[in-house]
Amino acid sequence: MTLTKAKLAAQVQQRVYGVKPWEAQKLVDRVMEIIKDTLVRGEDVLITGFGKFVVRRKHPRRGRNPQTGEDLLLRERRVVVFKPSSVLRRRLQGELKRRR
Repeated sequence: MTLTKAKLAAQVQQRVYGVKPWEAQKLVDRVMEIIKDTLVRGEDVLITGFGKFVVRRKHPRRGRNPQTGEDLLLRERRVVVFKPSSVLRRRLQGELKRRR
Protein backbone atom coordinates (compact mmCIF):
# COMPACT_ATOMS: atom_id res chain seq x y z
CA MET A 1 0.00 0.00 0.00
CA THR A 2 1.20 3.49 -0.83
CA LEU A 3 0.82 6.45 1.51
CA THR A 4 -0.70 9.27 -0.55
CA LYS A 5 -1.11 12.92 0.42
CA ALA A 6 -4.84 12.29 0.90
CA LYS A 7 -4.17 9.36 3.25
CA LEU A 8 -1.56 11.39 5.12
CA ALA A 9 -4.03 14.27 5.54
CA ALA A 10 -6.68 11.83 6.81
CA GLN A 11 -4.25 10.49 9.41
CA VAL A 12 -3.30 14.01 10.50
CA GLN A 13 -7.00 14.82 10.86
CA GLN A 14 -7.59 11.68 12.96
CA ARG A 15 -4.57 12.12 15.23
CA VAL A 16 -4.69 15.87 15.88
CA TYR A 17 -7.68 16.87 17.97
CA GLY A 18 -9.91 19.54 16.49
CA VAL A 19 -8.42 19.59 12.99
CA LYS A 20 -10.98 19.59 10.22
CA PRO A 21 -10.34 17.49 7.08
CA TRP A 22 -9.80 20.54 4.85
CA GLU A 23 -7.37 22.01 7.41
CA ALA A 24 -5.37 18.76 7.51
CA GLN A 25 -5.19 18.70 3.70
CA LYS A 26 -4.05 22.33 3.61
CA LEU A 27 -1.42 21.62 6.28
CA VAL A 28 0.00 18.62 4.40
CA ASP A 29 0.02 20.58 1.12
CA ARG A 30 1.89 23.48 2.76
CA VAL A 31 4.51 21.23 4.35
CA MET A 32 5.11 19.54 0.99
CA GLU A 33 5.48 22.95 -0.70
CA ILE A 34 8.05 24.03 1.90
CA ILE A 35 10.04 20.83 1.36
CA LYS A 36 9.91 21.18 -2.46
CA ASP A 37 10.91 24.87 -2.36
CA THR A 38 13.85 24.08 -0.08
CA LEU A 39 15.09 21.29 -2.36
CA VAL A 40 14.72 23.45 -5.48
CA ARG A 41 16.99 26.04 -3.81
CA GLY A 42 19.59 23.26 -3.46
CA GLU A 43 19.28 22.98 0.31
CA ASP A 44 19.00 19.68 2.18
CA VAL A 45 15.92 18.80 4.25
CA LEU A 46 16.61 17.07 7.58
CA ILE A 47 13.71 15.51 9.47
CA THR A 48 15.12 14.22 12.75
CA GLY A 49 14.25 10.59 13.42
CA PHE A 50 13.17 10.10 9.80
CA GLY A 51 15.99 11.03 7.43
CA LYS A 52 17.57 13.58 5.16
CA PHE A 53 16.71 14.60 1.61
CA VAL A 54 19.93 15.62 -0.15
CA VAL A 55 20.22 17.40 -3.50
CA ARG A 56 23.04 15.89 -5.56
CA ARG A 57 24.49 17.07 -8.85
CA LYS A 58 25.06 14.40 -11.48
CA HIS A 59 27.81 15.15 -13.97
CA PRO A 60 27.29 14.81 -17.72
CA ARG A 61 27.87 11.26 -18.92
CA ARG A 62 27.64 9.05 -21.94
CA GLY A 63 24.54 6.97 -22.38
CA ARG A 64 22.81 4.88 -25.00
CA ASN A 65 19.28 4.92 -26.41
CA PRO A 66 18.05 1.37 -25.64
CA GLN A 67 15.75 1.29 -28.69
CA THR A 68 18.20 2.46 -31.34
CA GLY A 69 21.55 1.78 -29.68
CA GLU A 70 22.55 5.37 -30.51
CA ASP A 71 25.20 6.93 -28.23
CA LEU A 72 24.01 10.01 -26.33
CA LEU A 73 25.49 12.62 -24.05
CA LEU A 74 23.32 12.95 -20.96
CA ARG A 75 23.48 16.48 -19.60
CA GLU A 76 24.27 17.51 -16.06
CA ARG A 77 21.27 17.33 -13.71
CA ARG A 78 20.25 17.51 -10.08
CA VAL A 79 18.60 14.62 -8.25
CA VAL A 80 17.17 14.16 -4.77
CA VAL A 81 18.56 11.33 -2.67
CA PHE A 82 16.99 10.13 0.60
CA LYS A 83 19.20 8.97 3.46
CA PRO A 84 17.20 7.31 6.25
CA SER A 85 18.14 8.16 9.83
CA SER A 86 19.66 5.50 12.05
CA VAL A 87 16.39 5.48 14.01
CA LEU A 88 14.39 4.65 10.87
CA ARG A 89 16.96 2.08 9.75
CA ARG A 90 16.80 0.28 13.10
CA ARG A 91 13.01 0.35 13.02
CA LEU A 92 12.94 -1.07 9.50
CA GLN A 93 15.28 -3.87 10.52
CA GLY A 94 13.11 -4.63 13.56
CA GLU A 95 10.02 -4.82 11.33
CA LEU A 96 11.80 -7.18 8.96
CA LYS A 97 12.85 -9.47 11.81
CA ARG A 98 9.29 -9.60 13.24
CA ARG A 99 7.79 -10.70 9.90
CA ARG A 100 9.99 -13.81 9.53
